[in-house]
Formats: sequence, C-alpha cells, structure tokens
Amino acid sequence: QVQLVESGGGVVHAGGSLRLSCVASGRIFSMNGMDWYRKAPGKQRELVATITKSETTIYADSVKGRFTISRDNAKNTRYIQMNSMGPDDTAVYYCHANTNWGQGTQVTVSS
Repeated sequence: QVQLVESGGGVVHAGGSLRLSCVASGRIFSMNGMDWYRKAPGKQRELVATITKSETTIYADSVKGRFTISRDNAKNTRYIQMNSMGPDDTAVYYCHANTNWGQGTQVTVSS
C-alpha cells in the first residue's frame, strides 16, 4: 500500500498560480508513476498530468503549457505547478499512484 497526502490547495485569482504537493509513504518502491486528477462539480473526473517512473510527463490538453508535474525523490514528493489559472481549473485535485488515492485538496479560482 502507498499512502498519499496532498497539500497546497486554496483560493487564487484568475491568472494566478498554485503549487500542489503530494507526499507518498509506505511501499513507495512499488509505485509505477504518479498522476494528478481533478474533479469539478457536475463534471467527470479528469486526468490532469502523469509522471512515469522514468520521468516522462504527460498532460491533458486542457492544461498543457500551463501546468508542470515534477517530483523530488529525496522527499518522496510529487508536485504540480499550476500557472495562468482560470475558473475552469476549480476542482478538487487528487494524487493517484498504483491503486491508491490521496484525500484531495480543493482549488478554487475566482474570476
């Protein structure tokens, strides 16, 4: 099992930035990679970004060029840097690894 804890959510004005963190613990060596998902009210859960074990990064079209996923192995932490944010980025953001999910962190972008 891998335990995941997100942090860094909050309220930001349109055009602003936030960085979310996801600290992993437990069977970290078993992680194949890590994803960030988001779930907005009335919308389906969306895969936002992925970083693989080999550090390949993949982004949803909706965030490409604005969001950056990264990791710090020494801290067992994955990040997502979100820039040029808009109201459509408002959602609960979750990190996901293997079959494990964090508790989510709320991000609200005010217009």
